Amino acid sequence: MQKLHYSIVINAPAAKVWSTMLDDKTYRLWTEAFSPGSHYKGDWNKGSKILFLGPSEQGESGMVSRIKENRKHEFISIEHLGIMQNGKEDTSSEESKAWAGALENYTFSEKNGATELLIDLTGNIAEEFVTMFDGMWPNALKKLKEISEK
Repeated sequence: MQKLHYSIVINAPAAKVWSTMLDDKTYRLWTEAFSPGSHYKGDWNKGSKILFLGPSEQGESGMVSRIKENRKHEFISIEHLGIMQNGKEDTSSEESKAWAGALENYTFSEKNGATELLIDLTGNIAEEFVTMFDGMWPNALKKLKEISEK
């Protein structure tokens, strides 16, 4: 079981950071650090299914997930259920089962008009993904900070 942790302080209220992070238009901007064309289908309500997608040569690929918890402007937890490949949901292959149960937790802590954003990823994260995330998350958070502080 791996646990990855990333954080950043953003000079904006938690409500602004929250909406910048999750609103479709701005989500697409800061998640370019992971893959150009990144987007989601679904909503952020507790219990909702949500697909995190990006273009690939065979169609949309990404993650099949659900919102495990949502406390507006404070905390959101995403549980990964499987993967999307070639535009099809896969929750039963060995590759998808490797991601099943992995969590992405986002904690927003506001103090004096600034927000500390904590990201915790836990689950069976292959070493190649740890290296990839360690390169991508800091860039994504810098972009989120830039957009949120406008």
